[in-house]
Amino acid sequence: MSKQPTRVIRTLIVDDEVLARRGLELRLAKQPEIKIIDQAENGRQAVMMFTALSPKLVFLNIQMPE
Repeated sequence: MSKQPTRVIRTLIVDDEVLARRGLELRLAKQPEIKIIDQAENGRQAVMMFTALSPKLVFLNIQMPE
């Protein structure tokens, strides 16, 4: 019986704290269906990346500058 390919979920991480982004990145790396396409450190970057990259999932810190 063949296994069906895993669906990839294009993911963007947004947080102003480097350690928080790194921690989330390490946890998500264990999930084969998650592909981190980029990371943003503020709201402005997040909007630009969201528009350009069209992620399906965003991990967003709601208390950030910009």
